[in-house]
Amino acid sequence: MHISRTSRISAAAASISLLGVVAAAGPANATTTPQVTCSSQKPGLAKKLTTDITAAFKDRKSTTAVALYDRSTGTTCTYRASTAYDSASVVKATVLAALLRQAQEAGRTLTTREKTLATAMITKSDNNATTTLWKQIRVSGIQHFLNLATMTSTKPGANGYWGLTQITAGDEVKLLKLLTASNTVLTKASQTYELGLMNKVVSSQRWGVPYGAPRDATVQVKNGWLSRATHQWRVHSIGAFTSHGHDYGIVVLSQDDSTMDYGVTTIQRIAHAVHTDL
Repeated sequence: MHISRTSRISAAAASISLLGVVAAAGPANATTTPQVTCSSQKPGLAKKLTTDITAAFKDRKSTTAVALYDRSTGTTCTYRASTAYDSASVVKATVLAALLRQAQEAGRTLTTREKTLATAMITKSDNNATTTLWKQIRVSGIQHFLNLATMTSTKPGANGYWGLTQITAGDEVKLLKLLTASNTVLTKASQTYELGLMNKVVSSQRWGVPYGAPRDATVQVKNGWLSRATHQWRVHSIGAFTSHGHDYGIVVLSQDDSTMDYGVTTIQRIAHAVHTDL
């Protein structure tokens, strides 16, 4: 999959228009000398993933976090999974999940207006739609969902700055699992709705963890990107995939990227290794 630099930067400009004014906020925490940790029920797979993921970001200057699971082989991998990053637009997947949970608790479906806003927020990464829904749900509603989802490391952005929500790769994997398996937090209808929108993200924003996925895979993705005075570019990608009996999710978060393209390349090197190994 190849997305041109021009289209990515054009999308980036739209995504950061709301968030660029908050560049003075503090940096995310970093972890020193981390190692990729994998486990698997499939013989040899954990070692291969550990080797290949490590090789994928060797010599990259990004500060990267990775978390993934594959239900079919009982596989998990983590790398800096508890390190906090500014969410940028990746948080939009959480915003929609929180909206769907609110609707469930009220015993209703989403309104036509809410569906219009949700579609723009997920498929086009529309900031205005996100701000409208963030205000409607309120931080208390976001936090209520996070509590139910046990996403205990995720901290909603203050003063309306949803793009500065603090996220971790570990919590983002929890969200993907909630969207893709039966649970008491989101109904099947809610899961289907959100995954359906993540499957329809516009082509210019389908870079990141889908890179290297099998051609016939069902791909559900949400990306985020943001440049700030500290840590340069944040470039993130989360995705859920089904293909050839596999049911898996990949999260890659990054910062200290010199450009958006640099971050995208880092993520896609890791994603390609994971898809190939699985």
